[in-house]
Amino acid sequence: MRLYKLVMPLAVSAASLFLSGHAMAETWKMALGDAAGGTQYELGTTFANLLEERTGGEVTVDLFPNGQLGSEQDTVNNASMGLLDLSVLAINNITPFSPTVGVMTLPYVIQSPEDAKTLTQGSIGEELTENTIRDAGVRILAWAYSGCRRLTNSARPVAEPADLDGLVIRVPKNEIMISAYQAWGVNPNPLAWSETFTALQQGVVDGQDNPYITIDAMKFYEVQNYVTDSCYVFSMEPLIISESKFQSLSPEMQEIVLEAGKEATQRSYDYLLNTEASIKEKLVEEHGMEIVAPANDEQQWIEMATQIWPQFYDSIGGKEKLDEALAALGRAPAPAE
Repeated sequence: MRLYKLVMPLAVSAASLFLSGHAMAETWKMALGDAAGGTQYELGTTFANLLEERTGGEVTVDLFPNGQLGSEQDTVNNASMGLLDLSVLAINNITPFSPTVGVMTLPYVIQSPEDAKTLTQGSIGEELTENTIRDAGVRILAWAYSGCRRLTNSARPVAEPADLDGLVIRVPKNEIMISAYQAWGVNPNPLAWSETFTALQQGVVDGQDNPYITIDAMKFYEVQNYVTDSCYVFSMEPLIISESKFQSLSPEMQEIVLEAGKEATQRSYDYLLNTEASIKEKLVEEHGMEIVAPANDEQQWIEMATQIWPQFYDSIGGKEKLDEALAALGRAPAPAE
């Protein structure tokens, strides 16, 4: 069922040249894991508007939020097989298909929006895009920047790892993120994104982690009381296109798609910077959440979690790949195994 369609037709000369060998208008499907209102939706609608505008209405995009087209990992499979055109998904859900992307999900590698922009829009991001084409049959067109993943829970304030004792925390089905919680002494519960709100609501799990924007968009404040103002992983959502779809396009259309992705990425970055502070304030003042500062500037969290880095060196392409990322951020090399 078509949920949402963007229609902003603008005249563009020779629009029929943009499509591959024909002038028939096309409608592409885009899957979104999150609900409307978050950064995934912002990126998706921005990209769709730009694409329709620059093809003179020859290409429109239907958006399907809230996992209507399957789990985020399902959408990677479907795009790889040419069954789905586009998907916006959490970076940790593409890592199983292209493990080198995991360099961006290692705990405390990315610690700010500026770090995220540096890595995704530089040579490292270009290499990871090539790797996803090779490994997963999909191409990263754009990035949504959601912000630091903040731990939430329904039980008590959590300021240091010891405060997690006895809590059941939901994590994505991602080995790096599971290992980070295990380093803090927790045996987390890996659950699909589509199951998370219900699991929190029913008390199957006590907590989860996501950026402020996602906490608000998914209404986690209805089932969570406390937020730890942590930043162990910076949440990003790549917009991917089926590589077979991309290769079927004319060179002119490919360029339009790539340029729309670049512009949508910049707008997502600006959206994060312009909205995160007000959303954080709203969670406290309107929804009654309590925000807890990590003890000692998060040092114990950092020391314990970064100990897992060496066990993922092989999967991300070697320690040198992490060192390249750290060097790009102006930081010291990673510890040896």
